[in-house]
Amino acid sequence: MGGPWQPPQPRSLLLLLLLPTLQVHGTHPDCSVVLHFQKRELECLKRIQSESQSPALPGQEGCPTEWDGVSCWPALPLGQSRAVACPDILNVFKKSKGLIQRNCTEWGWSLPSPPYHSACQLETLGSNNDTEAKARHFVTMKVLYTCGYSTSMAALLLAIGIFSCFRKLHCTRNSIHIHFFTSFILRGTAVFIKDSVLFSDESIDHCTMSTVTCKAAITFFQYSVLANFYWLLVEGLYLQTLLLLTFTCDRSYTWGYILIGWGVPMVTVGVWVLTRLQYDNHGCWDDYSSLYWWVIKAPILLAIFVNFLIFLNVTRMLAQKIRCPDLSKTHKQQYMRLTKSTLLLIPLFGVHYVVFALFPKHVGVDARLYFELVLGSYQGFLVALLYCFLNGEVQAEIRRNWGKWQRSMESNVFNLATQDFTA
Repeated sequence: MGGPWQPPQPRSLLLLLLLPTLQVHGTHPDCSVVLHFQKRELECLKRIQSESQSPALPGQEGCPTEWDGVSCWPALPLGQSRAVACPDILNVFKKSKGLIQRNCTEWGWSLPSPPYHSACQLETLGSNNDTEAKARHFVTMKVLYTCGYSTSMAALLLAIGIFSCFRKLHCTRNSIHIHFFTSFILRGTAVFIKDSVLFSDESIDHCTMSTVTCKAAITFFQYSVLANFYWLLVEGLYLQTLLLLTFTCDRSYTWGYILIGWGVPMVTVGVWVLTRLQYDNHGCWDDYSSLYWWVIKAPILLAIFVNFLIFLNVTRMLAQKIRCPDLSKTHKQQYMRLTKSTLLLIPLFGVHYVVFALFPKHVGVDARLYFELVLGSYQGFLVALLYCFLNGEVQAEIRRNWGKWQRSMESNVFNLATQDFTA
């Protein structure tokens, strides 16, 4: 051995060992492994600092306590060896009980033998081509969901403009649609804000980022997601109310719907923020392995479950009303037109979330990414399409106003031509 062995930097060694096994999630890479090793490193450095305050006595020279980026090696007399097991957290990826040994030589600690990736049965780092291919894949996915959210937001803004401009479309039902559209716009905006805060600078260590701006971006994102699901719940509740009240448009329920759609997410996120501040205030609050993540997840699952019950009940009520011989054909068409959009959206929005929520986080990562990022980004466009652009009432109102505008333009042109002729 030609000289003292210098331990590699902890981050580079961790990437070498763990990059092939780290799972990427729909919002932010899971940093729990890196944070685990940082905690172990801090404990080891405290031990080193404590030992440095009491120098070794003559004749007791050896190798001091050392952190090699993965394990903490306690001080050892010269000529002796020590073996440590693979870190427990690595067993999540590979079930291994391998031992790594190091000797205390006159030049210092020897190299780990066997190397970590061999003893712990970890995959070696992929080739540069593999890394570049994965990078291109995620860049492509980001482009796709950026286009998706942009398209959705443009369609939703147009739909809100249509509902707002035409007076005949002003009613409680369309007002609820506008709130629902707004929740989608907030969700798309939150995604863009989160990306700009977390991923705009590649030199930033996202696993240790813990700024107020970062936490505020994550909080806004969680609120927009919750509001999105709860306004879908309001759509289901309102549809059921209309069927029960036989199309009575009762505005007394409007504030109750607003409290459910915006108020419940506000209270939930408030509780989550206070909980994280008090008990788990580390990182950027995007660690979904935290137990406190259930403060957000449980209300979402509750909204999906209630919506599913509404879906079954509305389907039952609709079948009864359509089979009713006393119901006119016009009323049957009204029921079908009113219910088809919401009945389509309720299972569409909830099924994939429930499936992924019940499976472990490392199962179906690619499918989760695709559904949450790519297909999920176009949900707003689908909502605008179903509730506005394909809505017969909206189409009729647009045609009526378009015809009125054309007649007005023709009349103006005729008047101008008449004036010029008589002049």
